[in-house]
Amino acid sequence: MAGFVTVRAYAELNDFLGSASRGLTVRRPFRSHQTVKDVLEAMGIPHTEVDLILVNGNPAGFEHRPATGDRIAVYPMFEALEIGTTARLRPVPLREPRFVVDVNLGRLARLLRLLGFDVWWSNDADDGTLADISLREHRILLTRDRGLLKRRAITHGLFVHSQQAEEQTLAVLRRLNLQQRLTPFTRCVRCNGALAEVSKEEVLDHLEPLTRRYYDEFSRCTECGRIYWRGSHFAKLSGIVDELLDQL
Repeated sequence: MAGFVTVRAYAELNDFLGSASRGLTVRRPFRSHQTVKDVLEAMGIPHTEVDLILVNGNPAGFEHRPATGDRIAVYPMFEALEIGTTARLRPVPLREPRFVVDVNLGRLARLLRLLGFDVWWSNDADDGTLADISLREHRILLTRDRGLLKRRAITHGLFVHSQQAEEQTLAVLRRLNLQQRLTPFTRCVRCNGALAEVSKEEVLDHLEPLTRRYYDEFSRCTECGRIYWRGSHFAKLSGIVDELLDQL
C-alpha cells in the first residue's frame, strides 16, 4: 500500500537533492515495507551522511517504518559535535580518524598522509574491498561514489564534493573538525607507513653524494624504507602544507 511523507533535509544534505528540492519540505511517496533509510536514499541521500532523523519531532532510526503523513527531518553527520547517544544513528564517532580512500582520489590520499593521517589507498581496489576495509579497520570511507556510501555495511563515510584535491582536503578537515590533529611529515606519502628519525650513518649508503654532503637529518619509512630529508622536495611539500593551513 502506498502513502506519502514529507521530508526536510538540512545543511549540506541538500547538496544531494535536485535544485527544486533544496531547503524545502518535500512530499515523498513510499510503500508500507519501506524504511526511513529507503525513503532517504531514494531521494539521493546516502545514509552515511546522516546522523540524526526526527519523525514528527521524535528521534528515529534508519529501520523505522513511517506512516502516511509523517514529517521527517534529517540532519547531517555531526562528527565534530556530540548530539547525545540516544539520537545518534551511527556508532560512536571515530575520534582517532583513519581513512580508506576511493581509487580516483589518490591525490587526496597523499595530501592527507602529508598532513599526518593514516590513509589506506590503492589504485585498483574495488568497491567490495573498500567497504570491507572501512568496516574491518574502522576507517572513514572517502568517495565520490554515492552508491558506495549507500551500502549497508558502511557506517562511517563521507561524500567528497569537490573535484580539486586541495579543496577536497580542506573539506574533510573542516567537516570532521580535524584542524587540531594535523601532524605534517610524520607519514610516508607513498605507502602510508609511519616515519622514524634515523641517524645519517644508518642511511649513508643509500644517499646520493650531494645529499651526503649537504644534509644531516633524515627520517625513514618504517614500512617501505623510503628515506626523507629536508631537500628541495621538502620545501615544495612545506609550501603545500602552509597553503592548506592558511586556508584553514
